[in-house]
Parts: sequence; structure tokens; C-alpha cells
Amino acid sequence: MNENKLQESQYKKKHKEKQEVEQCETYQVHEDIVKAVKEKMPEEDILCDLAEIFKVFGDSTRIKILYLLFESEMCVCDIAHLLGMNQSAISHQLRILKQARLVKSRREGKSVIYALSDDHVQTIIGQGMEHVCE
Repeated sequence: MNENKLQESQYKKKHKEKQEVEQCETYQVHEDIVKAVKEKMPEEDILCDLAEIFKVFGDSTRIKILYLLFESEMCVCDIAHLLGMNQSAISHQLRILKQARLVKSRREGKSVIYALSDDHVQTIIGQGMEHVCE
């Protein structure tokens, strides 16, 4: 069994287990904790922007593109070939990723090369992979 199939099998097995959410037996607000956290809460518009970024991550095609770019800078043709999709569909997804400032592009001759926009995006993808593969 190759490494990817093994990871996928372990992932599926791990997530089949039933997980229960526990609750407090009594309702008691810890005012000191609530006050300290409330003071650190960002403004609503910042939290909405953060939610929008995570929505962009919520599409499997975009995650595949980000993972490919995590491994290497690529042109649209290479991404389309690897994912078995047409260039138009890939360009559409790249536009969304670029609007979210998750990818950047540069022109090299007749090609447009895409890359992750910065180390933050690379960290998010890397840590996300670590998390799902544990």
C-alpha cells in the first residue's frame, strides 16, 4: 500500500470513531475569563474577513491547488494537467485564491506562474496537513 493510501486509510479510520461533546453539569460563568477574552476580541469586520478566508479554504479544488503550490510554483497548464481539469476552471479558482490574497502570480514569457502569496499561507497548509495526518 503506498504512503498516500495508508494516510487516507488512517484518516478515515480515525474519523469513524464517534465523538461526543461534553457539557458542564452546572451553568457557571467565569467572569474573569469572559472579561479578559472579551477585551481581546477583534472587531466584527476583522472576524468576518477571517471567516471569508476560511470559506475559500472550504473548497476541495482550491485546497488541491494550494497544496500543489505548497510543493512548487506552477503555471496554470501544469495545475490543470495535474488535477485533470481544464485551464478555464483552474483560472477561475486561482482568481478566487488571488482575491483572497492566498496566491500571487508573475509572468515568465508566455506563462503565468503562480505561487503561495507568503509564508503565512504555507504555514496554514503545512499545519493543516499535519493536523489531518496525525
